[in-house]
Amino acid sequence: MLRQLSLAIALAMTTVAAAPVFAQASAPAATQGQQPQQVVQQISDDLARAIEGHQAELKSDKEKLIAVIDDTFLPHFDIDYASILVLGQNAAKATPQQRERFAKAFYNSITHRYAEGLLNYTRGRVKVLPFTGDLNKKRTVVRTQVMLDDGKSVSVDYAFRQSASGDWKAYDVIIEGISYITNYRNQVDAEIKKEGLDKLTADLEQKGSAAIDELKQAGGGAKQ
Repeated sequence: MLRQLSLAIALAMTTVAAAPVFAQASAPAATQGQQPQQVVQQISDDLARAIEGHQAELKSDKEKLIAVIDDTFLPHFDIDYASILVLGQNAAKATPQQRERFAKAFYNSITHRYAEGLLNYTRGRVKVLPFTGDLNKKRTVVRTQVMLDDGKSVSVDYAFRQSASGDWKAYDVIIEGISYITNYRNQVDAEIKKEGLDKLTADLEQKGSAAIDELKQAGGGAKQ
């Protein structure tokens, strides 16, 4: 099973939602003109700068920890496209408001649960591998290795597409060959068939709130 750190990094880097900005974290540099592998390297560096030296403060203030994740990852991901892919065929039946609410709830339910794993993040945890092949505007994959505490590494790859403005934005993550989008699409589809999109979204919202409440408890942490 993947360790909490690799899960936190991988899952946080694939979904997005509106969030406050962590005042002490440097604002991400503009990525206009950057290639996908450069974007991943920048995210890794920005995360290290935001976490290193602030572990104690972030451990005691979970809202700031969540804000670090959002501030670091949010500018680099295709919000609409990722949420539509996760919803699959259900996206066509949902209203724009339902899709927006679902994306935020889904994001929060995951990142709130695994947020504390990022406190162990240090510079060098993510190794961006050299890019090979040609850039494809619809799908270009950046391959990385995430180092675990025991010295072993996990393959974590990111799928990018080029936006209309020319920026490269990620929309999927592949952990040891398993697509995040595909994995969660199957689960989401089953739940929507069972209870409907609005009920599923409400459940995810409750899980996100419960996870952050757990993090606030003394000695509390994200669960596997």
